[in-house]
Order: sequence, then structure tokens, then C-alpha cells
Amino acid sequence: MNIENHKWFSSNLGQDMQLKVYGYFGKPVIVFPAQGGRFYEYEDFKMIDAIHGFIEAGKIKVFTVDSIDNQSWANYSAHPADRGRRHEDYDRYITREVVPFVRQHCGDDSIRSIATGCSMGAYHSANFFFRHPDLFDTVISLSGLYHLRDFVGDYMDDNVYFNSPLAYLTGLSDPWYMEQYKRSQIIICVGKGAWEDAMLADTRAIKDILESKGIPCWIDIWGDDVNHDWPWWRKMMPYYLEHLNLTGWSGA
Repeated sequence: MNIENHKWFSSNLGQDMQLKVYGYFGKPVIVFPAQGGRFYEYEDFKMIDAIHGFIEAGKIKVFTVDSIDNQSWANYSAHPADRGRRHEDYDRYITREVVPFVRQHCGDDSIRSIATGCSMGAYHSANFFFRHPDLFDTVISLSGLYHLRDFVGDYMDDNVYFNSPLAYLTGLSDPWYMEQYKRSQIIICVGKGAWEDAMLADTRAIKDILESKGIPCWIDIWGDDVNHDWPWWRKMMPYYLEHLNLTGWSGA
């Protein structure tokens, strides 16, 4: 398998950032790590091993990025407003630096990526997909929260609102966004086992919102034994990749 390490100074974040690339060809997949995780986490927790067949077959090319959660939403020593502003720096890093890098690496300056991640990475993948459907046309979110209450409590400003999918999707009616979502592939999965209660509630809430707006989605709730943990995510990710193609579902 082709594996590359890349590092550059991010002008949007004011610090060095790293990512890894796995594969030669295929649909680009941008992987967001779990809370406070690093760009090598996906490999360390054997997720790359779980999907290596798709990479080796040239179906996907995987880009695993760094997080700055400990500077933004999980920086509990900072005011929520400051955390929101720092996350917006990360939004610019992903959209203005990582996505152009991915497109250049794939040799296609208009290709849209799959966004995915587990736990906090699921939140990021959903949030980036829903905010930027011009950059992402598929999302696979595994065991995520889709509101920021657990991080900022009842505090609300524009940055919190527009980074909480359960908040902004409720009021979103822009026809352009609706059309992009309807053309996309949306997979949101959660278990009903240990440490999944809050994620289960948010998954059901986002299901209600999407279905009320007529947006096709695959909201998949696994069983009581399915815990918020890597062994289950290693089962989920190849299962969902098997059902994806570039134009629609191969089954659901």
C-alpha cells in the first residue's frame, strides 16, 4: 500500500499540521480523528487494516487529518466564544488547505470527498459535510454527537449555532443546500450498547430532521451489544463502504 506523510505550516491555524495518505487511486476519503486525536490514530486503531481491501483495489484513497479539538471545543479553560472562533480557524484549514491538497493529489480540482470519522470525528464529518456540500458529497458518521451542548452547555452564538448540525439543519431551507443533500449519500450510524446513549439520542434527532425535509439518508442503529468503541467501528466502516458507489447506493 502506498503511504505518504505530509506536513506543512497552516496559515489559517498558525501552526504545523500533518496528515497521512493511503492508496494510489479512488474516491478521496477525509478521516477526522476522535476527540483530541492525531492524524495517525486511524492507522493505530487498525481502521486502515479494516478497509485496506478498498484502498488496494483503488476504490478509495484515504487522507487522515489532525484535530485541534483541545484548542477548540474541548478546551474547557477557554470561553465558548473563543473555542468557536478557534474551530472556525480549523474550518478554514480543512476547506482552504486540506481540500485543495486532496484535489491536487487526486488530479481533479472539482472532485468531492467522503467525510468520515468515529465519535468526535463523526461530529466533524457530519458538520463539514452539511456545511460544505460543495466539497463533500458523502458522509459516514459513526457514533457521533451532533450538537455542542456537552462542550459549551447552553451558550450560543453564531459559531456555536453554525457548527451544531441539530441546530442549523432545523432551520435550514435554502434550496441549494437541500438539492446538494438530496444528491449526496448520507450514512449516520450508532449502536445501543455501552457509552452510546447520548449519541443514540442525537442520531435519532438528526434522523427526524432529515426525514422531515425529505432528504434521503441511511440512519442505521445497531444492537444493544454495539458499544462506543473501535472494535465495532472496524466492523461498521467496511460494511458501509461495501454499499457505496460514486452515484448512489448499491444497497441499504
